[in-house]
Amino acid sequence: MGSQEVSTVDWQGKHVTVAGLGVSGIPAARALHERGALVTVVNDGDDERSRAQAAELEALGVTVRLGDGATLPPSTELVVTAPGWQPDKPLFLAAAEAGVPVWGDVELAWRLRGDDGREPAPWLAVTGTNGKTTTVRMLASILEAAGLRTAAVGNIGVSLLDAVLGETEYDVLAVELSSYQLHWAPSLRAHSAAVLNLAPDHLDWHGSMEAYAADKGRVYEGNTVACVYNAADRATEDLVREADVEEGCRAIGFTLGTPGPSQLGVVDGLLVDRAFVADRQKQAQELAEVADVNPPAPHNVANALAAAALARAFGVEPAAVRDGLRAFRPDAHRIEHVADIGEVAYVDDSKATNTHATEASLAAYDSIVWIAGGLAKGATFDELVTGAAKRLRGVVLMGADRALIHEALTRHAPDVPVVDLDRTDTGAMSEAVARAAELARPGDTVLLAPACASMDMFTNYNKRGEAFADAVRARADETA
Repeated sequence: MGSQEVSTVDWQGKHVTVAGLGVSGIPAARALHERGALVTVVNDGDDERSRAQAAELEALGVTVRLGDGATLPPSTELVVTAPGWQPDKPLFLAAAEAGVPVWGDVELAWRLRGDDGREPAPWLAVTGTNGKTTTVRMLASILEAAGLRTAAVGNIGVSLLDAVLGETEYDVLAVELSSYQLHWAPSLRAHSAAVLNLAPDHLDWHGSMEAYAADKGRVYEGNTVACVYNAADRATEDLVREADVEEGCRAIGFTLGTPGPSQLGVVDGLLVDRAFVADRQKQAQELAEVADVNPPAPHNVANALAAAALARAFGVEPAAVRDGLRAFRPDAHRIEHVADIGEVAYVDDSKATNTHATEASLAAYDSIVWIAGGLAKGATFDELVTGAAKRLRGVVLMGADRALIHEALTRHAPDVPVVDLDRTDTGAMSEAVARAAELARPGDTVLLAPACASMDMFTNYNKRGEAFADAVRARADETA
């Protein structure tokens, strides 16, 4: 199915089971019901919030079963699932045995686009282990600078269903896709797509690194113009080679070094394009300065290059790339500078919840007091510590799995001072900042880049980052 073809389904009287209430399940149930489908929602939880959501749907005529997300309702012809439900759940095993297809929210949005007669907007899709949200928001900023009607949607928090079915008519959508969403999106065909990087993550859900990579690679299937890959990450290029794309679709690399033909890269502090120019062998088009990227940390420059590649694949002019990058402001808790105290910078990268993201964060600074720890999610830290050892002035550890990081530091950075805070209460952050300040010297960066999830101590990484920022600001007030 080509990128702009619209798939029509006769929903009238079709028995559809929606798996999961929540940000994707409720819009899916509503949209299907409005189209005449006989919708049953199944949900594992049966709490007060679920009952309130169920009552709203039941008032419309949707059937809701709470506390039983395992059983496939009789007569089901299609299952539409929330992206987080694991593929080995009994509901999906029963669907497979019965020959019932399973779609995710992305697949449903893809199938419903254009069913109101409007020309559907092309999708520029982004996936990868880290950097997806930043890249998609950069891309949307560039597209807006080009005068295009666009939105950053998908796994970024704005429902794709809302974007596809809402009143706004878009020229193009910047779409963030997780590996979960791609797993359940067999017919998705993007205009162009990028895989930013690949590192072990969510292996408990996918079952293996190979399965995780294969789901990421689905984003390239059927691309019509460009498959954008990371020249520094061979695994992303391998996924391009394996993809079944439309004739004429090109492989476009991005690199932090000097770009070759059909690549975007960096030359003398400039972001340059040798892919979307008339003579790729001899020409290079200046797009922006590295200083236009906020912040200009290496991994964020890579994000900017990927966003620029997708925008250029869509025909955006160089000036819009520059203007869009200048206008972009990163989300909170992503290498966010909080304050300078006594010639020491304090930086919040609470979003660095795995070793791959933390590796990129640590690479952005020369001398670091590193605050780390939390829930390791099965990760190991030897490679991370080995790569960062020469940059570490000191380390402050907290959280449930801090011992795993401490052991790696003992093996690979035995001379680096380590403060091990034997506590997992939220107040530990204030002590962590105070101890980090004791270790820091003028010119250092105190960096919160935990390499772990936050839920042992905080509701989410946002709350962890806020606790760090609050502790830093309180310290700044004390020393002012």
